[in-house]
Amino acid sequence: MTPQSAAALRCPVCQAPLMPLGTSLRCPQGHSYDVAKEGYVNLLPIQKRHAADPGDNKLMVRARRSFLGAGYYQPFQDALAELCLQYAPQEGCTHVVDAGCGEGSYDRAILDAFAAEGRPCVLAGFDLSRDAVRLAAKLSPEGAFAVGGSFCAPIRDGWADILVNVFSPFAREEFCRMLRPGGVLLYAVPTPRHLFELKEVLYAEPYENAGEQTEYEGFTRVGERTVTGSITVEGEQIRNLFAMTPYFWKTPVAGTKKLNELDTLTTETGFRFLIYRRQG
Repeated sequence: MTPQSAAALRCPVCQAPLMPLGTSLRCPQGHSYDVAKEGYVNLLPIQKRHAADPGDNKLMVRARRSFLGAGYYQPFQDALAELCLQYAPQEGCTHVVDAGCGEGSYDRAILDAFAAEGRPCVLAGFDLSRDAVRLAAKLSPEGAFAVGGSFCAPIRDGWADILVNVFSPFAREEFCRMLRPGGVLLYAVPTPRHLFELKEVLYAEPYENAGEQTEYEGFTRVGERTVTGSITVEGEQIRNLFAMTPYFWKTPVAGTKKLNELDTLTTETGFRFLIYRRQG
């Protein structure tokens, strides 16, 4: 975390800006938050912690890092980075927020894309999972990463030029608050057939993903990009793919047993990037 990226963050108690002070962040009211040795800070209010350790657990986080690190979703990471570049301000430094950043692989792709173009970018991300945020901060030490939730986001009002949300809850009011007027929201949702063949293994009656609502108050829809493909996953990466999906929590025992018996899985993949501009 650098002073420039830390400037994105706000105090979860009084909502005032946070500033670095030694190994902590402090607001003008004197509220102080220690920065962990990995470079992240916990800004999730106690009353918002609905579990002792909310968010994805260490198993799920490590599975996601291994799977994404193997390149299976590289086309989606590349597409997201390209869209960030496309909708970034033409001049000055671009401020990017990742709401529900997970273990940070998408953020690394975004930062690398801006660096390759010689364009300045400051990124802040947050997630409910402390294990995920810890990995994200280590992967992109120049970013500001915090434990926090989309419905109580630890980001200053109007700081973001671009807000990224990949398969995470849609917090309309907070997204509007964090984005400057005219800022852009890149909202990634699964296509109907995303991972359908995985679901054929897990469930007796596999289902397609429902279409997402595409109009939201305070935002104007300005575009969409759909990226689809097919991946063949082998061995332990099959289990990693399973562990990083919501199906991990709601699959019958018989389905899990069938999955664990697989050596190879070929499945469709697809992301819809819905693009919105903040009104006002």
